Amino acid sequence: MADLFVEAGFELSLVGGPVRDLYLGRVSPDLDFTTNALPEDTLRVISDWADATWDVGREFGTIALRKGQDTIEITTYRADAYDIDSRKPIVAFGDNLKDDLFRRDFTMNAMALRLPSLELVDPFDGVGSLNDRLIRTPGSPEVSFSDDPLRMMRAARFTSQLPMEVAPEVRQAMSEMAERLSIISAERVRDELIKLINGKDPRAGIDLLVQTGLADLMLPEIPALRLEVDDQHRHKDVYQHSLTVLEQAAGYETDQAGPVPGPDFILRFAALMHDVGKPATRKFERNGSVSFRHHDVVGAKLVKQRMRALRFDKDTTKAVARLVELHMRFYGYGEAGWTDSAVRRYVNDAGPQLERLHRLTRSDVTTRNRRKAERLAFAYDDLEERIAKITEQEELDAIRPDLDGEQIMKLLGIKPGPVVGRAYKFLLNLRLDEGPLGEQVAADRLRSWWEQQPEATTESAETP
Repeated sequence: MADLFVEAGFELSLVGGPVRDLYLGRVSPDLDFTTNALPEDTLRVISDWADATWDVGREFGTIALRKGQDTIEITTYRADAYDIDSRKPIVAFGDNLKDDLFRRDFTMNAMALRLPSLELVDPFDGVGSLNDRLIRTPGSPEVSFSDDPLRMMRAARFTSQLPMEVAPEVRQAMSEMAERLSIISAERVRDELIKLINGKDPRAGIDLLVQTGLADLMLPEIPALRLEVDDQHRHKDVYQHSLTVLEQAAGYETDQAGPVPGPDFILRFAALMHDVGKPATRKFERNGSVSFRHHDVVGAKLVKQRMRALRFDKDTTKAVARLVELHMRFYGYGEAGWTDSAVRRYVNDAGPQLERLHRLTRSDVTTRNRRKAERLAFAYDDLEERIAKITEQEELDAIRPDLDGEQIMKLLGIKPGPVVGRAYKFLLNLRLDEGPLGEQVAADRLRSWWEQQPEATTESAETP
């Protein structure tokens, strides 16, 4: 492909992340190219060579193509300008590679390989930044972050994905310019947050967002966890505890063949957010202790609000909130023990999140008291064994009442409506409390329940 551009009188270079990853010995999922050819010139050069082309990014200078199994993007050199109050750049095409590299976010991404000669172009010492393990900007970080404030979140994301830290001047600019993130759309912020959470070291990325004040704008529930610790240190640092739980949850992920393949955003984000209800529920008791009653329920509501604000989809929001709501359910199992009914309800309430709940609950143990940690681990081992045993006996992962809706309506002689739902719930509770009953026993119990309902006097009950 490079030869085609050269023959047509144009330049072509591999640029950005792929060059950085090549230096780091990583496999880059995407190949990005840049050229001095305008979009219409690029289309003319590749039209006979590519298997397919599309120009949905033509306005921004990008032409995409497919060759065999590979999808490639080629973008014209850019020299964008930004309006200080705008989220979007004023697109302007450039005419040289160095200026195009200068407009990129960080020096490690401002490198290129000229093709086909494979000459490294590194005008801003990206290699030096990689050797120093420091995230720097090609020019002033203040100008770079003013041009595109999302770059501040990208800096935090790279501290999570790569073993690197931000340079001092970059950290200072992030702190001073954090408010500018407010002009960025929730969707773009969300996408960067997901990449950060799914990185190798999400703790580092989150901590940078908090320390620079960026989290105050896009995830304020996390810096709010930095509660004042009383003089006797009678309760743990909730913020650091949450970061540790996040770290431990990532360690409990499985490979791709397991039940929770990593990186798993839902598990990790639930781990980070599991205690966000504590600031609102903190209470100092008369005996000097500190309590956080119902912080799980309050936290689940806060999680839903925050994820909706960040435009997460409904299924992801529901899953994370459910895990936060249930993360305290296990405690007390070791001391009091649970009936089979309680175990069934635990599984039923967790639903498809059960495997994640197992891992979240185990991750939530951060005590330095070895005996306490071992006792909790033993208790949860026992709970998982009981769940496995009951599941094998009763196919617990597909719990249903012994009668379905059609059978309920036929048995009671009622039409579809709220009463059917109440009857179904009654049978489900029987199933959870007593296990499988069989259709005949369930029918007898349903008739007895129906005779005590006000509706039974106004509806005609047709029993077989």
